[in-house]
Amino acid sequence: MPTISSLTLTQMQRGLARGEFSSRDLVRAALDEIARLDPSLHAFLHVDAEQALAQADAADQTLTANYQLPITNYPLRGLPIAVKDVLTVANMPCTAGSKILEGFIPPYTATSVKKLQEAGAIVIGKTNTDEFAMGSSTENSAYGRTNNPWDLSRVPGGSSGGSAAAVAARCIPAALGTDTGGSVRQPASFCGVTGLKTTYGRVSRYGLVAFGSSLDTVGVLAQTAEDAALIFSAMAGRDPLDATSARVETLQCNVSTDAISLRGLRVGVPQEYFIEGMQAEVEEKTRVAIEQMKSLGADVREISLPHTEYALPVYYILAPAEASANLARFDGVRYGPRAEADSLWEVFFKTRGERFGEETTRRIMIGTYALSAGYYDAYYGQAQKARTLITRDFERAFADVDVIAAPTTPTTAFRAGAHADDPLAMYLEDVFTLPANLAGVPGISFPVGFDGQGLPIGLQLIAPRFREDVLLRAAHVCQQATDWHTRAPNL
Repeated sequence: MPTISSLTLTQMQRGLARGEFSSRDLVRAALDEIARLDPSLHAFLHVDAEQALAQADAADQTLTANYQLPITNYPLRGLPIAVKDVLTVANMPCTAGSKILEGFIPPYTATSVKKLQEAGAIVIGKTNTDEFAMGSSTENSAYGRTNNPWDLSRVPGGSSGGSAAAVAARCIPAALGTDTGGSVRQPASFCGVTGLKTTYGRVSRYGLVAFGSSLDTVGVLAQTAEDAALIFSAMAGRDPLDATSARVETLQCNVSTDAISLRGLRVGVPQEYFIEGMQAEVEEKTRVAIEQMKSLGADVREISLPHTEYALPVYYILAPAEASANLARFDGVRYGPRAEADSLWEVFFKTRGERFGEETTRRIMIGTYALSAGYYDAYYGQAQKARTLITRDFERAFADVDVIAAPTTPTTAFRAGAHADDPLAMYLEDVFTLPANLAGVPGISFPVGFDGQGLPIGLQLIAPRFREDVLLRAAHVCQQATDWHTRAPNL
């Protein structure tokens, strides 16, 4: 018999509408699970129990008075969620996992979060992240690493590792993450949950602490594609506060009404995503999952994305360059703590030197070098040209297929500290997720099996821009035919 905290977001929504339990019951159960499990997981940086319970009581009063309205008018009313600590929530701390923002409490809420609140969601707290979302393991947080709930000695992935771990452990049914180079999909794969990376511009970035402004996207981690569709539909749309948000029709994606078939779906399998050195079990489970898509009616064919090999070096020029520019604002004057010094320049240098972590410092230095006089054309300029080639690869592929299927990661979750002395090995963990960010297209990862050590393996689907509906429906059909997504770690 499943406990109330183990229900999916959609099951919670329907149970609330039927009066099977209250919003306070859901929030109280989530808070109890966080209190029980988070000392070993460290998935949360901040929990506001008092405010969450007050909002739950308010939701219950409205639900009682309008028992027929919650799903149609307020699809998330009374449902608890968590938010990655790079998205602002008014009157909640926002650290971005960095000591340079320690104690910062923003006066405004990110548009993506605000839309979910307007749909009735209750933000229980903020989840742990690699500092400024720079990392693939959530070991770079200045406030301590998050542990993978399937094996506490391993990482949950990153940088949305706190959100992924919290959902996998059933502390919370869904959480927001961000994906700049794989930071939703990679931890979703490592933790055995569903992670949706949205099209660049589909969800507002207003209120997101910027890392790479041409790459950052807001996404969602949940147990199922059906749950991810519920969150996505509520937060997507044009925002006048974000000049990069796209002028496209708001998409209501209800996957549960679709037939349980992939008939007619053209699935491309890129040979470049099955590389030498990847874990054999990852390749095996990925190919089995693709064959299952074929058995469900999909037309599976091999394709080529010939410039994939350039994605990693291109990303690690462009992303640090944008980070170098974005993080210049954190100087001890406008945000967070300030180091004491005799001159303004010394304040800048001392504050940044003391408060930025090692990985953030490394990326700022790489980015500043790539943008410097004499090197801009050789590095940044060339990287932008290669990015165009990668984007064109996807455009050509999507002329022939509806989605691309590939591994999410080359390995399952690695042990904490395994890549501590080898930044390049850490960067290689994102080798399959980076191309979608460079091209600005959406992607989803969902569990399709486990390796011999009981660690989850994810399948990644990628679709053309603004076709999150295709991804969510395909993942939903696959999940209706399997039970990998229902499995939870034994904590």
